Amino acid sequence: MRDLLMAVLGIISGSAIVGLIAWLIRRRRGRRANPAQIVNLIAAHFRQTLLDNLVVSERRFPFRVRADLQRAIDDLFGARFEVCRFAGVKQQYSHVGVTLADCLVENHHNPVLLVPPQFEEIDVGDDQAVRTLKNGLWLLACGQSRFVVLLAPVDRYGHQTGMQIQVATIGEGDGPRIRDEFFRELERAVLQARSYRGKILSLEASEDSYSGHATGIKVHKLRTVEREQVILPAKTLDLLDRNVIHFVRQRPQLARFRQATKKGILFYGPPGTGKTHTIHYLARALEGHTTLLITAEQVGLLSEYMTLARLLQPSIVVMEDVDLVARERGETGVCQEVVLNKLLNEMDGLREEADILFILTTNRPESLEPALASRPGRVDQAIEFPLPDDDGRRKLVKLYSADIGLPESLVDTIVGRTERVSAAFIKELMRRSVQFHLERNGTDTITLADVEAALEEMLFSGGTLNLKLLGAEQAVVSS
Repeated sequence: MRDLLMAVLGIISGSAIVGLIAWLIRRRRGRRANPAQIVNLIAAHFRQTLLDNLVVSERRFPFRVRADLQRAIDDLFGARFEVCRFAGVKQQYSHVGVTLADCLVENHHNPVLLVPPQFEEIDVGDDQAVRTLKNGLWLLACGQSRFVVLLAPVDRYGHQTGMQIQVATIGEGDGPRIRDEFFRELERAVLQARSYRGKILSLEASEDSYSGHATGIKVHKLRTVEREQVILPAKTLDLLDRNVIHFVRQRPQLARFRQATKKGILFYGPPGTGKTHTIHYLARALEGHTTLLITAEQVGLLSEYMTLARLLQPSIVVMEDVDLVARERGETGVCQEVVLNKLLNEMDGLREEADILFILTTNRPESLEPALASRPGRVDQAIEFPLPDDDGRRKLVKLYSADIGLPESLVDTIVGRTERVSAAFIKELMRRSVQFHLERNGTDTITLADVEAALEEMLFSGGTLNLKLLGAEQAVVSS
């Protein structure tokens, strides 16, 4: 009985081993024939050419130019080159970017597989967002020649720092020519930067937004400010016209006489006198210019801003409250000095023919570092924005009450009782007057009682801090 049992177990064990070997053989054959592996598709695409004969070349682009990169790819594929097949790609067990080297090697443990392509939308300030591919592989043809293009993110320690385009071509014959032509056309299209040129931009550190769109570069839609809405003294307007509007128009002639086409302007004056308001006007008035808005906390990104300014020129680089980073050296720490030196080097290091206009603003010009404020080539013209005079306040009252309707006598009263206040104070005064008017269920024009109630709240009830906040520290209070 025991001998019979051992014989049966031997037969079962032998069958199991044979079955296991057969299963392993089938699995190995199945892996080799797995059409989902990219390497098999590429091998079939190049027909009789061995993959060892392919040459891989690469270009890397900043992560922020994904929209322009996608548009360049869309223009090239289908128009210049025939797309034989397109697919998304993913390495099965990896969270880092895929490379063509991964795609050209058969890997049973961690293969690169075909997956549905993944897209994300990037807001470029147009009616429609740009739909950009996260990664993908194209099998392409140019006449009788074949090549492959891979788009994938560049990963550095788990953080995506850019986008890479890799091209695999045959190392001889038409391969090098196709590769060079492809990269040349791609780079030319990216450098056109049509997604952002002529718009109002800032850099965003976060790639997240509540809209669900990726940003990187944020496009701003500033309010429209017409020339007649810029209420400034005649002397200030003349300086603004000559040093900004006329200067920009005369750039081609200046370049012909080998004169610098870059310029630095400093707007200075008390808070609320119209510096930012004027920048909104200039951003619209200088057609074809790209405006870059740099806040004080973003000075660490100055190099990236300047790269964009050179790429998207003619451009305007706006840095408001520059005194926060450009105080006199004795008043700053080491870190602020590094930031200040970076700003000075960027302004001084631009080529003379760079069509870049720097506009810096400050409420405290006396605290600025002399190397910034008193050296030609960095700041070429300072323009003062003073508190509005009687004529200016009259224009401001009418500007901010255009939809309300005020009797001329009331306009005279407001002008007489708001001496040495800012333009921002006049704007807020008109809003509060309307608010008091609505609270008493007024239906006709604003009355003197509405204005007096607003002045009482703004000049007296809030104390000296309120006066400072509203730009009325120097106000001559009268009743």
